[in-house]
Amino acid sequence: MKQDKALSMLGLAQRAGKIASGEFSTEKAVKSGKAFVVVVASDASDNTKKMFSDMCSFYKVPIAFYSDKNTLGHAIGKEFRASLAVLDEGFGREIQKYLVIGLE
Repeated sequence: MKQDKALSMLGLAQRAGKIASGEFSTEKAVKSGKAFVVVVASDASDNTKKMFSDMCSFYKVPIAFYSDKNTLGHAIGKEFRASLAVLDEGFGREIQKYLVIGLE
């Protein structure tokens, strides 16, 4: 149930225009201070996971490793996505309730 809720919230945030998805857009959102939460697919490459882990740690952005690339992409109505950033504080807080967040 909680997984479905997190994916539903990601879909809502996307429809509201508050999601940056894809590696380049996610990285830009984190570095510009616009990202409130970063979600990386569990099946993303080790290199991608490490890059976002280190980046989020440095910029103090909560990060979650969640679901798989196809499911994440489907939740926001796109092709598969390995990473995405939530650009709204309200959506960010709500989504964090449904994800296990770890600052690594």
